Amino acid sequence: MHPETAPYDQGLLDVGDGNRVHWEVSGNPEGKPALVVHGGPGSGSSPRSRGLFDPEAYRVVLFDQRGCGRSVPHASDPAADLSVNTTAHLVADMERLREHLGVEKWLLYGGSWGSTLILAYAEAHPERVTEIVIAAVTTTRRSETAWLYEGVGRFFPEAHERFRAGAGAADGVGADELVGAYAALMNDPDRAVRERAAADWCAWEDAVLSTEGMGTPYTDRVDDARLGFVRICSHYFAHGARLEEGALIRDAHRLAGIPGVLVHGRLDLGGPLTTARELVRAWPDAELHVVERAGHLGGEETGRLLLAALDRFART
Repeated sequence: MHPETAPYDQGLLDVGDGNRVHWEVSGNPEGKPALVVHGGPGSGSSPRSRGLFDPEAYRVVLFDQRGCGRSVPHASDPAADLSVNTTAHLVADMERLREHLGVEKWLLYGGSWGSTLILAYAEAHPERVTEIVIAAVTTTRRSETAWLYEGVGRFFPEAHERFRAGAGAADGVGADELVGAYAALMNDPDRAVRERAAADWCAWEDAVLSTEGMGTPYTDRVDDARLGFVRICSHYFAHGARLEEGALIRDAHRLAGIPGVLVHGRLDLGGPLTTARELVRAWPDAELHVVERAGHLGGEETGRLLLAALDRFART
């Protein structure tokens, strides 16, 4: 990893609808612009991601998507309006941030939900993207959500029973209804209700990752960070991220000419490798690296591949 550098500029950008998005810039002010697109949705940006970028070569931009991190209003407050928090709104926010920072084109880096948002932005604005680097490829199709919140339960039946019980879901209720029930709970005016639902949701997310041996990253979220994360997640996944099913892979031809590096763990139970394979077939300028022993959170080999890609693109 490269040494992390502190931000030299930051602020809150008014993106409309009563939302202000937090952003920060580090590295070389004259360097190659790169935007880090965090996961979740609703995780917020992490300063650790700066370590993937050579601070002498890159101008690194981090931002917190609507409703999370240091952006305001925060989704932990049930009064925060999530009807104006959709994939289309986030794509527009990214474009507004690019204009605000005076960036002509930038490299996009992210993973998991971040890959969905990267693809949505790049397919809408391909002329603004130089390269794309993605870890843990997802496109947030309803079929992918159904796997994560229902299908993979066959590997963790005890944990899945607890997850269903937390939503009061009867046997036979599908993933859409299950996730929708959690979305409803996360809008309850009683904070105690929201806290219980958020704890149950995060326990399930950690169960899916339990074979990776990296602790409990979802349960480790606390207080408003956990509430905001689960409220945003359940909101997006209950509505298919407001994306047409399969549209991101169908429209991947729009990425023609944009070099891409995809890194995916073969043992990713939450986001199976099939999505990454479908994407790379539809995007001829992308290369897929499969890490045999990695899961959704990656590991040393995943980090090495991401670092190598970003170092390579720093010179182009």
